[in-house]
Amino acid sequence: MKTPGLVVPPLTPFKDDLSVDFDVLQREVDYIVEDCGAMMVSAAGVETTEYHFLTFDERCELIRRTVEFVDGRVPSVVGVSHANVNTAIQLCHMAQDLGAHALQILAPLRPFGGAPTLDDLLTYYNSISAETDLPIMLYLNPGPGAEVNPAWTLELAKLDRVRYVKESSRDLARVSRLIEEIDHGGHAQYFTTMQMLLASIQLGGSGATMPPPGAYIANAIIRAFNAGDHAEAARLQRQFALWPARWMSYGLAPALKAAMEIVGLPLGNPYPPFKPVSDTDKEAMRVYLQGTHLFEDAHQEVIRARAA
Repeated sequence: MKTPGLVVPPLTPFKDDLSVDFDVLQREVDYIVEDCGAMMVSAAGVETTEYHFLTFDERCELIRRTVEFVDGRVPSVVGVSHANVNTAIQLCHMAQDLGAHALQILAPLRPFGGAPTLDDLLTYYNSISAETDLPIMLYLNPGPGAEVNPAWTLELAKLDRVRYVKESSRDLARVSRLIEEIDHGGHAQYFTTMQMLLASIQLGGSGATMPPPGAYIANAIIRAFNAGDHAEAARLQRQFALWPARWMSYGLAPALKAAMEIVGLPLGNPYPPFKPVSDTDKEAMRVYLQGTHLFEDAHQEVIRARAA
C-alpha cells in the first residue's frame, strides 16, 4: 500500500519595498521540509504563492532560490504555468537546468474568453511535453485556470508525461471518481486540498497540496492515518472545517500569512492592493488556532527553534 504525502508550496514573503525576503523564505522552506513532512516542495506552483505579481525575472529568481533552499532534501516541483505556451516552455527549460523533479502546470483559460476545448488543452500540454523530459503535475483550479470536467481530466491524466494531478474542486463525488479512475487506474497520483485530505487518503488518493501552516496539521493527519489511529486523524481533519474558511473573504494568501504570523513565523503582508487580515479578525483567528494542533506543545517547540 502506498504512503500518502504532501506537496507544499512556500508562501512568498515580501519586504516593505515588495521585493522577496529570501532570508525569511529560507527559514520557511526549512520549516516545510523538516517540520511539515513535505514529500515535495512546489516552487511558485500555485496562486497562493502570489507569483503572478512578480515580473518574469523575479519569478525565475523565486523559483531558483526555492529550489536552492530545498537543496535536494525532497524533490522540487516547479510551477511553469503561463497562458503563453512558449513562456511556459522557457520556464520548463530553466526548471530542468535547476534539477527540478517535475513541472506543475495550470490548465489555462482562453485569454480571449470562453472555456478551452479538450483539444486546446491536449495541444497545450503536448507542446510542453515535447520540450522537456520532466514529469508533469497537471494542476486544475477553476477560476485562475480552466474548469476541466472529470472525463477530460482523465484524458489529460493519460498523457505520457503526466505523473501527478493536483485538483482543487473539494467535491467528494468528483474527488472519489478521479481517485478511482486516475490513481487506482494507474495513470497518475491524485492530490487534493486540505479540506478533502482525510477523505481522499481513505479512498486511496495520494495526498494533498497545501501551504503552511496547514501542512503541519496535514502531516499529523497522515501520520495518524498511517498508524491506524482514525479517531485522531478525524480530530485533526476537523480543524480544517472552519479554518481558513471563516477568513476566506480576504483570500487564501492573506489568511495563511495571518496564520503564519499568529503561530510565530511571520511572512509579511500580501502583495498590494490586497489587504492583510484586520487586527480584529486576526485576533479571532488566533483564538481559533489556539485550539488546534498548531498550538500544541510540540509545534510550539518547533516555532521557538525556528524563530531563534
